Amino acid sequence: MLKRLLIILSIIALGLLIYSVFVENIFAPRLSPKDTAKITLNDLNIKVEYNRPSKRERDIFGALVPYDRVWRTGANEATTFETNKDLMIDGMLLRKGKYTLWTVPMANRWKVMFNSKQYDWGVNEKMEPMWDPNFDVLETEVTIQNVEATVEQFTIAFDNKLGTLKLTMAWDQTLIEIPMQVHPHTKP
Repeated sequence: MLKRLLIILSIIALGLLIYSVFVENIFAPRLSPKDTAKITLNDLNIKVEYNRPSKRERDIFGALVPYDRVWRTGANEATTFETNKDLMIDGMLLRKGKYTLWTVPMANRWKVMFNSKQYDWGVNEKMEPMWDPNFDVLETEVTIQNVEATVEQFTIAFDNKLGTLKLTMAWDQTLIEIPMQVHPHTKP
């Protein structure tokens, strides 16, 4: 019995080694690691799950991430946004739930789309966004801010320093802020 177990474990280990060498190095750290941005305010809970590509001396917006085209907003899997309360974003209602988050970077502004469809990955085999506009439930535009310090790794965070909740995204020398608040009909 022990001999069979050792043989099975050896076969599994050999299989993982072969897979790692010829298909994908499962033992190497990801170039765009997964991360989560969360905020809890009273009984409001918001969570964003995304992947963080690095600048690595590349030109980002207008080059690696083209202007005026839908971007998966990170790397690898589609970025998700989940809220347990209805929110107001740019005067529009975003119902509680889980969404995928897509953006269209432009030279001076970004479009930000909350999409009700869940996608397994961010792009297809042609490297085109998997985004389906028929599932957009909210679209807003925000002005970009240029920052002096270079943000090496794409970062999504929440800012509530001044009592106004904002979802922020920053990479390279670009920052956007999406103001949001709990919808007034939502009970505290």
